[in-house]
Amino acid sequence: NAHDPALFVHLSARGRTLLLLYVDDMIITGDDSEYIAFVKARLNEQFLMSDLGPLCYFLGIVVSSTSDGFSISQEKYIQDILARAALSDERTPMELNVNLRASDGELLSDPTRYRHLVGSLVYLAVTRPDISYPVHILSQFVSAPTSVHYSHLHVLRYLRGTISHRLFFPRSSSLQLQAYSDATWASDPSDRCSLSAYCAFLGGSLISWKTKKQTAVSRSSAEAELRAMALLTAEVTWLRWLLEDFGVSVTTPTTLLFDSTGAIDIARDPMKHELTKHIGVDASYVRAAMQDHVIALQYVPSELQLADFFTKARTRAHHRFHLSKLSVVDPP
Repeated sequence: NAHDPALFVHLSARGRTLLLLYVDDMIITGDDSEYIAFVKARLNEQFLMSDLGPLCYFLGIVVSSTSDGFSISQEKYIQDILARAALSDERTPMELNVNLRASDGELLSDPTRYRHLVGSLVYLAVTRPDISYPVHILSQFVSAPTSVHYSHLHVLRYLRGTISHRLFFPRSSSLQLQAYSDATWASDPSDRCSLSAYCAFLGGSLISWKTKKQTAVSRSSAEAELRAMALLTAEVTWLRWLLEDFGVSVTTPTTLLFDSTGAIDIARDPMKHELTKHIGVDASYVRAAMQDHVIALQYVPSELQLADFFTKARTRAHHRFHLSKLSVVDPP
């Protein structure tokens, strides 16, 4: 596949077959049952292969199916992490208003445990968007972790109290793609770089999210938001290509929701280019995607900006609100 080297797509008059490969593990699906059987038979001739039947477990991720939809979780993986940590419960994954620096505290004499735990959390965040922000913060210090960084592993206590949380994908969800983007301006106390975050939904299903530190200092909040906008535009462009490969028709522009009118104005108005030469590439990239009808920008009030969840720690009430919007739920 041109858009994902791990994805193989076969089209025939009978339908479409998809094969997703990771090293020696694979998922085969589609609506051409005859060709799926043919692929399995040919693979079995060439390799020592086991057919595990309907998808229920892949790379440590448990896939559950009900009449209402599907869910993915890593409960066993969390248990393995907590067995090495031995911590009590916590209601939110990170304290409010915490600004960690590389120089905080004394260097750990043996950083192995910190690195191992944070590395495990990075993989866990594949199915737990509720820990995306704290894992992003903690992973910045794996090269030289200190006692202060280790003491802020509240996310482990949070996971003990929310071990059964899973990401839910309702069967009733539409196939309409939309996404949210946000930025926290100059949020890193060490170098004043901003933080970008986004989340993308297919109908009511969360399918993509990211928290990422920007590589350059932004001179205003609008600049930080515009850089986050460009990051999301690239992700949405790729998602649209991928949906087309899956046989999902994407004919209308994807709505991108932002709470920064300044960033939206810069992206829409080419006359503002002279005022923003230093971020002209990002502005031009977003504007070109709008002109090609790939995206459509839309304002959303800050209190409804779901991507904000991925840029900072939240109060307990706000945390629960965002969990419901992201379909992070407990099993029925």
